[in-house]
Formats: sequence, C-alpha cells, structure tokens
Amino acid sequence: MATLFAIAGNRTKKFAGVLLLIFLAQCVWLIHAELRSGFGCYPSGTMERQSRAREGLAQWRGQRVAGTPGNGPPLDTSPAGNPPLQTFHGYDPYRSPVWYLVAAAPVAFGPSPMDPAREKLWLWLTRVPYLTFGVLLGASLWYVTRRLYGNPGGVIALVLYCFSPGIIQSSSEVCRDSEIGAAWGAFGAVFTAIALAHTLYAPREVVLWNWRRITLLAISLALAIGSQFSLIVLAPVTLGFLLYLAPQRRVAATMIWAAACAGAAVLFAAGYFFHFEILWRGLHAAKWVDVAPAALRMSENYRGAASHIVHGSPLLIVLLPVVFFGYAAWRRARYFGNTAPLLMVALCLGLGLAAPDFPGQGFLLVAMPFLFAFVAGVFADLLETRSGSYSGGSGSGDSYSGGLWLRIFLTGALAGYALWSLVALAQV
Repeated sequence: MATLFAIAGNRTKKFAGVLLLIFLAQCVWLIHAELRSGFGCYPSGTMERQSRAREGLAQWRGQRVAGTPGNGPPLDTSPAGNPPLQTFHGYDPYRSPVWYLVAAAPVAFGPSPMDPAREKLWLWLTRVPYLTFGVLLGASLWYVTRRLYGNPGGVIALVLYCFSPGIIQSSSEVCRDSEIGAAWGAFGAVFTAIALAHTLYAPREVVLWNWRRITLLAISLALAIGSQFSLIVLAPVTLGFLLYLAPQRRVAATMIWAAACAGAAVLFAAGYFFHFEILWRGLHAAKWVDVAPAALRMSENYRGAASHIVHGSPLLIVLLPVVFFGYAAWRRARYFGNTAPLLMVALCLGLGLAAPDFPGQGFLLVAMPFLFAFVAGVFADLLETRSGSYSGGSGSGDSYSGGLWLRIFLTGALAGYALWSLVALAQV
C-alpha cells in the first residue's frame, strides 16, 4: 500500500521541500488576509510592531541601543514628525537588542519615513525574518528527525510542523510577538550539543576539528538568549547533554561547551554593538528566570498550557495518548533519541507553567518542535517494529497486519490534518 512513509532517498528531500513551500505559502496567505481584511490584531497590533521596528532601526543607524534608555530619543519615523507610537523609558527586562535588530533588519537600509502609504510594506518587510526562522526551524526539525528516526520520523514531524496553526501564526507574527527565532535557536542549541557529543570519541583535535559545530552552537545560544533572556537555561542543559553522552571525554566536552559559550557571549555583546556599559546595565536589569512557583498551583495555568498545545497542533489530541502509552509500556522506545526531546518538553512546560504570561508563552512555543520530534520518534519505532524490521524483515503475520493498520491510521490522520489546516486557512 502506498503511504506517506513509502518515500525514500532523494524523494524524501523533495517531499520535505514541497511541505516547507506549502508552509511558507500558508504564512504568506495569513499575513495577506490580516492586512487585507483587518481581522485579528490589525491595525491595533501595528503600533507595537512599528515601535519595535523603530527601536531596532535606531540602533542600526547608530542613534541608540534598542530596548535601553540610550543616549538620546528614539528614532522618530512616524508621519509628519509626530511623537513615536511607543518609547522605552528603561531597559527591556526580557529581551536583548537582538530581538529589535532582527525585526528592523529588512528595513535597516531602506527609506526611513513610516508614512501611511508605506505602512503595509513595512509590516510585510518586518515579518520576513520570522518567516525565514519558521522555514529554517521546519528544515532543522526534518533534518534532525530524519537522522534520528529515519524517513518515517522525518515525515511525521514535518507534517505536524508545517500544518500547525500555532507555528503558522507565530511565523506570520499574527496577533502575537513572535518567538519563533528563540524556538529555532533553542532547538538548534540542543541538537547541536548532542551532535557534538557524538564526535568526541574521534581521535582528532577536539576544538579545532569541531569549529563548525561550535560556531553553530554559539549562534544558536546567542539567538535564543538574545530573543528571550530566560532561555539562559539552555547553557546548563547543553552542558548536561554533552557530559552525559561523553562520560569518558568530559574535559573535552567542557572545553567545547566553554568555547561555544564564549562565542555566544561575543555575539550577544555584538547585539549591543559592543557598548559595554549599556550591556552591563542591561544584564543587571534583565529578568533571567522570571518564574513564580505559586503559579504551579493555579489550575488555569494548566488549562492555558493544554490549550496552547492543542492550538499548536490539534492532531496531538489523538496522537499523544498513543505516544505516551507506547513510550511508557515499551522499553525499546525509551532510548536517548526519544527521551531527550521529551525532557526538553517537560522543562519548557514546567517553566511555562511557572511563568504564565511572558516569558512563559515563549517556553510553550519552544516546546512544540521538541514535542513534534518526540511524537515522530515513538511512532517511527512503532512502525519499524510492527513491520518486523528489527527481526530482519521476518515478522509474524500479526505484526505485519498491525504495522499495516498503523501506517493506514497515520497516513489518514496526517493527510486529514493537513487538509483541515488548508481548508480552515482558506476561510480566513
């Protein structure tokens, strides 16, 4: 029977590319629908988005450091020289200037006046970085899950991602401050650290040979922490994975981690354009772990987190019970490749519950790609085993029949999920 999982080799890459193009098209359609019909948060959300872009634009043009009091007034790009829509009278306690610089990057060297005739053009351009992050996160998720779980795992994870209403909304930055850059940085940091750990037993010069992965880890950490200070938790998490996976090379693992952290610190300082006095004051004002343990006792926070997950991917209502049962009941599924993303989901959900507003919403978004990877990993194991692959392809008739029905179920569920997403989006 031909299913989504009968795709191999180069065809899988083409299939992934088509899915990512469909994902990008959905994001573009959602932005177009918002700006055309005025639904959602337009035009009320325009003021905040313009203010953020102006903050970043002022820094790109050397006038002040975004998200800080600075040495002068914010750049005035409002029509006819009217006062800016929003100013920052202190240091942003949750984000570094990186968050503002990213938003303003597409308009950094363009025309400065934000007159009404150019408003929608600005709103399109300032969303380009988040569309890019969304596509890159999807590509990263597919690459990781395909390497860990094979073609079926990559397909499952990417379909869940590309038709996720929450991911599409975050990548489009419709009715929310997009943390998709932080999510990509967090996902990249964790799995780059895991990849680094698996190279430590090679008889080569550790730091020099791994400089590409170290650089990637540094960029991932800088992007994640620069977008949301509370993602500083990634630093000990990545070190923990490195030490766990390379117990006999812990000195080398620590050296690699320290080199990556040093690179991330340089990139983080670059976000302040190396104004070290402002950097120091910004670090002092930052709320690195802004959690309230009392929030863990509030039932509405749990309902909010569950609602976020369901909105992020409604199909998880059906898939998660099967996945958790399979993971708990089947020892083969409880290996590191499946457990690592589950641990990250648990960490992000815990921090999200303890910080129900911001940065908790950012943690819940960061959890989603790891949750997709976990679901894909467990189902890929079920598919492989039920097909008799672990016994050399000589599984019993019952195993083959069970594997066939599981493939039919997943194919139908994923295809229906994709169709539902497209139909719902077309009605916006």
